[in-house]
Amino acid sequence: MEELKESLVFKGVAERLTLGITRILENMPGVADVRFAEREPAEKRSLLSWEQKNTCILPEDLRDFYLTTDGFTLTWSVKLDNECVPLGCMMINSVARLCPLLQPVAIFSLPNAPSLVDLDWEESNTESGTGRAPAAPHFDSRSRIFELDSCGGNGKVCLVYKNCTSGVVAQQSEIWFLDRSLCWHFLTGTFTSYYRLMITHLGLPEWQYAFTPYGPSPQAKQWASLYQPLIFSTEHSFADPAGDSYLNKLDPTKAFRGKAKVPVLKKKQSTQGSSGSAAKNQGSAGKHSGAKR
Repeated sequence: MEELKESLVFKGVAERLTLGITRILENMPGVADVRFAEREPAEKRSLLSWEQKNTCILPEDLRDFYLTTDGFTLTWSVKLDNECVPLGCMMINSVARLCPLLQPVAIFSLPNAPSLVDLDWEESNTESGTGRAPAAPHFDSRSRIFELDSCGGNGKVCLVYKNCTSGVVAQQSEIWFLDRSLCWHFLTGTFTSYYRLMITHLGLPEWQYAFTPYGPSPQAKQWASLYQPLIFSTEHSFADPAGDSYLNKLDPTKAFRGKAKVPVLKKKQSTQGSSGSAAKNQGSAGKHSGAKR
């Protein structure tokens, strides 16, 4: 009886954690093998140890998340030719795996070896953000970056602390996406907003690229159009007001119109020739009339 009660309690917690997305996925056509990894809550001492080690204060919503479950993993597959193919993956690293993106330089590394810090040479473009987007993080000591999700090798979702000072505890954080070309893209200002965003996109491949200027790959767009038709069409129209500016436009009136025929100009006969032919016609007419008489 106690085991049944504990299972029901955990089921309720899992339902709240996933926002009911598991039931929605199970009712979708072609979706199979929906798995949610059960994890114990993180201990408070592990959170305090992480904050002391990295000189950062975890956001309150992320702290509450870790005190509920030490990480998050939900995967689902689709049936193709009677075979389950993994497709969706929603993941939040545990506290132990919330590691800095920029690891300290090894002692035996070459002194002139290039690193990510070399990408911060353009001070004018990275110091201040525009009115539409916040300033991008830095790869040097001015930012403290921690990996939340590896995105299956398609990039990294990171917890970022900006404007950091050595020895000073950082408190303000944001969620950013680092693509494979090492360009930063702002996602949300809070972990709660990012979590809802991840659930809304069902963990589809490359969904983070919807917040980049170039968007996801054509294959990822096809999956999104199948399992997210409403969100996919909204994001497409938001990024492209014309709706089909990336498609080859065809004008039937121009494409299927035949070549215009060039009018043939008839040669005009000279006035003398025309008057002479008229006189001949009159003479022949007179002869005929005389013969009749």
